[in-house]
Amino acid sequence: MVQKYNSPVRVYKYPFELVMAAYEKRFPTCKMIPVFLGSDIINESRSEDGAEHVVERRCRLNVDAPYLLKKIVGVDHVIFIQKNTLNRRNRTLTIEANNESFSSRIIINENCHYSVHTENPMWTCFEQDASLDIKHFFGFESTVEKIAMKQYTQNIKKGKEVIEYYINELLSQGITYIPPWTDPKLKAVAVEDAPSQDSGLRSRSDSVSSQHSQHSQASLILGATAATIHRGSISSPESEVTEVRVPPVEPRGKLDDDYIQRFLGSLTPVEESQLITLRQWLQKTHKGKIPKDAHILRFLRARDFNVEKAREMLVHSLAWRKLHNIDRLLDTYEIPPVIKKYYPGGWHYCDKEDRPLYILRMGQMDVKGLMKSVGEEAILRHVLYVNEEGLRRAAHATSKRGHPVSACTCIVDLDGLSMRHVWRPGVRALLRIIEIVEANYPETMGRLLIVRAPRVFPVLWTLVSPFIDENTRKKFMIYGGNDYQSAGGLVEFIDSQYIPDFLGGDCFCDVPDGGLVPKSLYQEELVDKSPDEPPLSVDSLYNTAHVVKDYPHEKLIQVPQKGCVITWDFDILKGDVTFTVFRCRASRSTDPIHQHHVSSATGGIGSVQYIDKSMVVGVDISIMEPPHICRDGDSVQGTHVTSQAGSYILQWKYFDSAKASFDFPLTSHKSKVMYYTELLPSEAFRGSMSSLQSCQSGFSSLSIGTNHSSQSGASSCPSRRNHLLTIPSQIRR
Repeated sequence: MVQKYNSPVRVYKYPFELVMAAYEKRFPTCKMIPVFLGSDIINESRSEDGAEHVVERRCRLNVDAPYLLKKIVGVDHVIFIQKNTLNRRNRTLTIEANNESFSSRIIINENCHYSVHTENPMWTCFEQDASLDIKHFFGFESTVEKIAMKQYTQNIKKGKEVIEYYINELLSQGITYIPPWTDPKLKAVAVEDAPSQDSGLRSRSDSVSSQHSQHSQASLILGATAATIHRGSISSPESEVTEVRVPPVEPRGKLDDDYIQRFLGSLTPVEESQLITLRQWLQKTHKGKIPKDAHILRFLRARDFNVEKAREMLVHSLAWRKLHNIDRLLDTYEIPPVIKKYYPGGWHYCDKEDRPLYILRMGQMDVKGLMKSVGEEAILRHVLYVNEEGLRRAAHATSKRGHPVSACTCIVDLDGLSMRHVWRPGVRALLRIIEIVEANYPETMGRLLIVRAPRVFPVLWTLVSPFIDENTRKKFMIYGGNDYQSAGGLVEFIDSQYIPDFLGGDCFCDVPDGGLVPKSLYQEELVDKSPDEPPLSVDSLYNTAHVVKDYPHEKLIQVPQKGCVITWDFDILKGDVTFTVFRCRASRSTDPIHQHHVSSATGGIGSVQYIDKSMVVGVDISIMEPPHICRDGDSVQGTHVTSQAGSYILQWKYFDSAKASFDFPLTSHKSKVMYYTELLPSEAFRGSMSSLQSCQSGFSSLSIGTNHSSQSGASSCPSRRNHLLTIPSQIRR
């Protein structure tokens, strides 16, 4: 398996030429890089004007590996080939490195890039990506891989020390500015605006070499000290370089380390890499808008930074949000009067870590009365509203407090809890709520403080705890009796000035008292409601279909006139499919020729077919949009401008990716699609691609626009339909 690493953008708050001078001072030897044994130039070239300088070296690095392993492989050092391309005209340095030693057994590639900051020309950016592929290594493949990745990631940020050391050395020598390269033809008329530095420094700057990459490559092989010589963000009080402060904001393109530290918190190099990897995948498959980085990070943490597992969880959550119109919940939800008066929960200041604080007086809740007066769905929707509000409050706290706030704290007061709360339909509803919240709001609970737990609590805890994620259970603090008032109690987590009055504090808390719901408010249809009905109704225009092998799902659209525009927006919830648009040569009946049903437990509509197997392409039907393979998790939007009236069919067909790759694992031969289609009349098109818009909230409370969406002018509209980028005869994946 190939191990990959992607770094965020590291920002040096110094000009490119100064960073290059610091970079060059490490050579020919560097006491801070003991693993570097030396190098030989095997190729070197310069352009006539001196703007480009290319150096290729064979570099020797010490092997930081167990003695026994060294003896087995019979080497004391490894060799890397590194190519440095310095372009002074564009102010960039590109480093490409790969291993020469054991190249038939191990493939290591690393690419590094220095460039000028896009928003501040006085700053320098550094980016890096690397890959490690161990094919076979004397039976030590797993050991070598673990050693390599561990050492590599441990030393990624250590490189800041090297750059910081040499930049400070330059500053101590009074060198704060090095003029950028200028064309020799223009030097005669150029005006020097900056003080010149000694010629020795210029000479070194003109021949920037590159041992950085060899060093990190060695750590990829056998755990050498990695990437210690070329990264960092230095902010020295001695610097005379003018700095233009660029406040970190939610980025639409690449992530930088300042932004990560400010809005997401301290992450290890591996965690940064996993975040970037998942974010890049979402930008590729979910065109237009993707969740905010803090939201993506929650799913990664919930799956221990396993990108594949986090991706699967996040994709299903995004589809769930779209299906139930969760993104508009904060704007459209109105708290029912019964819940407003009898639901004993509400927000109350924050804890000592600036997390929003929610208080729930569960012991005062009439579960049966609430369910029989407003129903399970209303309670669930209110809980989802509280979670959405929690995300919004956490984001606001992050902006206001100056440090990342990604979760909330909750106090659950169980005073008054009795066996009436262990009502079977109520417990079942609670378990459903926990399941939905766990799947769609992971890592949003910073701490749960359960106070005044009575003797009946263990009964309820036994029923509920198996359904709560282990990482979430670790955040529970349970206090019986008045233990919460002693040392280690609430004052450990909440300032005494904010402890509610009903818990012995001095702070007034306006959370409703709860109490019994009058039976006069009960609704007859809710009293006898079947417990098997889904807890949350579908509040969107999307449909779901199960695409089974040999039974594609097809959507018939009757186009009344030429120029009408067919739009589609669908998500692949499971498996892979091919998507094709057909036009029937003859008019088709609206009655399908076959319907394939699925079990009621599976949900969805099964699949519907309008195209008979006897129909021939080119005779009975024409392909208007060629088959497009859509993978599990993809979100696809597109349009087709019809060339003539008639019957058009959108088809989703099961795609056997295992068969296509000549692999034969056990598969269910079933895919699941959530889709929405719309036919726009030709008058709405008005002859302009940019005038055609169909809109819906796209992750309104959780999302940011990608580069693509910002460039195409995507926007939010009052309508429920999703914004579809209207490129005719093209499927946007």
